[in-house]
Amino acid sequence: MILPIVAYGDPVLRKKAVPLTKDYDGLEMLIDSMWETMYESNGVGLAAPQIGKSLNLFVVDAGPMQDADYPEFKKVFINAEIIEEFGEKWEYEEGCLSIPHIRDNVKRYSDIAIRYWDEHFVEHEEEFHGMPARVIQHEYDHIKGVLFVDHLSELRKRLLKNKLITISKGGVEVDYKMRFPSTR
Repeated sequence: MILPIVAYGDPVLRKKAVPLTKDYDGLEMLIDSMWETMYESNGVGLAAPQIGKSLNLFVVDAGPMQDADYPEFKKVFINAEIIEEFGEKWEYEEGCLSIPHIRDNVKRYSDIAIRYWDEHFVEHEEEFHGMPARVIQHEYDHIKGVLFVDHLSELRKRLLKNKLITISKGGVEVDYKMRFPSTR
């Protein structure tokens, strides 16, 4: 089921997400809906807060990012915890389904070590590099109540303020379903 993406300004995007348990009712259906919603919105990642659920859950398919080291990269991350960020910090233009039509350069570490559980509640501890590490860090921020615009300079944030307010009021057109805070 395709779900609406929660727009900038909704309080759920600023909450620290709660952990999931194995017996979370409807988990498989929720994950399937997240994949469907992400693909319908042309995203490469989607976190549960972006669909209005303050849960420590995100999905990533960085395959479209064309990373030679990870030609196919599709994973579910439950109760993720970044253990370490390391390597060089590099800048790349990011966007977010919850903040449509705004893109900006964000510096992130090139490498991460992360512990998470997959959709079958099997625990993993892995390192990721390059584009998958970047996408994971972006989605991980969502479960911590952080948005990519928070990484921008104060000047850049001030310059974007009116655009962000317009988004929160529903004054933006997108080709996917959205839920705006002012229309609740």
